[in-house]
Amino acid sequence: MMVTIKKSADLNIIGVIPARMGSSRFPGKPLAKILDIPMVGHVYFRSKMNETLKEIYVATCDQEIGDYADSIGAQWVMTKDIYERPSERVAEAVIKIEEKTGKKLDIAVMIQGDEPMVHPQMIDQSIEPMIEDSSIGVVNLTAPIKTIEEHNDPNCVKVVLDKKGFAIYFSREPIPSRKKGAKEVPMFKQVCIIPFRRDFLLKYNELESTPLEQIESIDMLRVLEHGYKVKMAPTDFQTHAVDTPQDLQHVEELMKDDPLISQYKNS
Repeated sequence: MMVTIKKSADLNIIGVIPARMGSSRFPGKPLAKILDIPMVGHVYFRSKMNETLKEIYVATCDQEIGDYADSIGAQWVMTKDIYERPSERVAEAVIKIEEKTGKKLDIAVMIQGDEPMVHPQMIDQSIEPMIEDSSIGVVNLTAPIKTIEEHNDPNCVKVVLDKKGFAIYFSREPIPSRKKGAKEVPMFKQVCIIPFRRDFLLKYNELESTPLEQIESIDMLRVLEHGYKVKMAPTDFQTHAVDTPQDLQHVEELMKDDPLISQYKNS
């Protein structure tokens, strides 16, 4: 990761955690507690350990999330309560952050508020392709899917890649299909740490929402349907997003022996 940190030292790179209380599958999810800490708190504290990001902001439309951010000393911005996609919320937050700080951003890393197992090194893994190639406007992390159950789970966003590591398609369906009896099917999922170049994020926000984006409810399909590319960066860190109360219980079990928690649990 040192290559990324060295080359990115002069860039204004921040993390933005979009969070809202009105999740259709799990209302109040950002403040649901895992090991006595609200989930968005885990995401913030763990992201804060990353040394590449200049700052971490929570972007929310809910005062109670803002109040919690204040209680842990986190920077936050209030956004409109109109967005269907977290990327849109981050785009508004970027404009407000630039107005607040008087500094133009280079890269905004969207760190989803339902990824409480995020590891700080994952942020560098996501940024590195963008540092190495100035033509890349957006990157997603990707990790292998280990079980058939996860491949079938509609809450897990699957992705298929081309030979150069760019996304061909994202879906909540189990893609590629296993129905033709192939002995080995490459199964990969999207991990929602998504760096955008600042200008590409604002362009994304101006693009018309697209049919496949609406059908699948996946931000990145707007990028693909408008003819742009999404670079996928592999990560070997094992994480589990929280989409349901059942996921919350599962993640709490997974995090009981997490070595990072002791670094922030009593802070």
